[in-house]
Amino acid sequence: MLRYSLYNEDQIREPDLPESYGSDNSSAADNQQERLIKIGWITGYVDGEGCFSINFIRQPHRQNRRGYKTGFQVAHEFAVTQGASSVDSLHLLMKFFGVGNVYINKRYDNHKEHLYRYCVRSREELVKTIIPFFERYPLRTSKQGNFLKFAECIDLMGIGAHLTASGLIKIVEIAETMNHKKPRTEIIRILRDYTPDTDLHR
Repeated sequence: MLRYSLYNEDQIREPDLPESYGSDNSSAADNQQERLIKIGWITGYVDGEGCFSINFIRQPHRQNRRGYKTGFQVAHEFAVTQGASSVDSLHLLMKFFGVGNVYINKRYDNHKEHLYRYCVRSREELVKTIIPFFERYPLRTSKQGNFLKFAECIDLMGIGAHLTASGLIKIVEIAETMNHKKPRTEIIRILRDYTPDTDLHR
């Protein structure tokens, strides 16, 4: 199974430091201490507000539209959520990692403010930036287990497992044990009854 053990620090772009930290008078030790504080803030923040998720969207063949080989699309996402009053922290995360986007989730119920999400959905960005960072700087809560399972699913997709029914079942079974442990019995049943469409290979 593939692993993303190589870590290139140049891939992790950090926010601009305050002027006092970037001056010629700052020692290397001071800069390193500031970097460690920043990394500690990020891992703690993600421990509290972050989520690594794997979801499945039914995408079978339809009239005049070719679906996915297995009938399901796999959606992968790293996300951190905050209210509008703290949205600046999400922009700091986006600037630090240099990937992803911040989206608004408008709320019109009895909540006082809209929600914002910093999301990274691109598999390439997850593989090159997000996964290497959290492999090097592990989370401290149960979310570390979710991260490891998330990375395993991305590994499996990297070798094309999601393109076969048996491989996708393995990804679904891992996803069942993540976060809220949502049962995926119906997806597994559909995949076990799956018959490859010979039209896909033409």
